[in-house]
Amino acid sequence: MVEKRFHRHFATKGPQLFWIIIAYIIIGWFYPVIGLLALICMIGPVLTSLWRGRYWCGHVCPRGNMYDRLLSRYSPHKPIPRFARSFGFRLFMLFFIFSMFGIQLSRARWNEGGLALWGDIGRVFWTIIVLTTVVGIVLSFIYAPRTWCSFCPMGTLSSWVAPQKAPLPKAFTNVHVSNNCNEKCKMCARVCPMQLTPYQCRGKQLGFLHTDCLKCGKCVKACPSKMVELTKGA
Repeated sequence: MVEKRFHRHFATKGPQLFWIIIAYIIIGWFYPVIGLLALICMIGPVLTSLWRGRYWCGHVCPRGNMYDRLLSRYSPHKPIPRFARSFGFRLFMLFFIFSMFGIQLSRARWNEGGLALWGDIGRVFWTIIVLTTVVGIVLSFIYAPRTWCSFCPMGTLSSWVAPQKAPLPKAFTNVHVSNNCNEKCKMCARVCPMQLTPYQCRGKQLGFLHTDCLKCGKCVKACPSKMVELTKGA
C-alpha cells in the first residue's frame, strides 16, 4: 500500500517564468555583467512586500516559478524541516549570504573601473545565484520544491516587512476561508507550496496573515467546496 503524502503537486495555469533563470545562468556564464540583473529579484520582493506581502515570490520570481512548475512534479514533497523556518536559522542565512557577497565583492578589480569592474561585480551576483539555485534544486528532491524559499534571505526580509495587522494596504490581498469550512479535507494545506495551513484562518476577518503566504491562489483553486477566496483584506 502506497503511503499517502499530505503535501503534493498541484498544477495551475500561468506564465513559465523559469526560462528566465535558465537563460540568466547560461548567458551570465559568457557575459558576467548580466549577473547584475539579480538586483531586480533582490530589491523587488522586499519592496513590493510592503504593500503586497510575499506576492513577488509567488508570481514574479523565476526561481520560485521553476520550483512550482518543474521540480514540483518530481519532488517527494516531504515536510519542510522546522528549523528551516526558525527565526534563528533564517537570520543566520541572511548574514551568511550577505557576508559571502561582501567577501566576493572585496575581490573585484575596483582600481580598474569600467567594464572589467562591472563584470567582476556581475560575476559575484551570478555565482551566488547559481550556488543558491543548486542548493534549492537539491533540497527540492530531498524535501519539497519550496524548501529554499522557507529561508531564502530575500524571502525572509520580505516576510519581516509584510503587513501583519490592520489597517492593511489597499493593494494587499490574502486568503480568506469561510466560516462554513469544516477543516476536514485540508486540501488548501495539501497544495500549499510553502506547506502552510490556510484553513486555520477560518472565519477571520483579516484572513490568513501568515507572512510566508505567497498569494499564489493554489489553495483557492484546490478547495472542493469553494470555501477559500483570495481577496483584499479588511
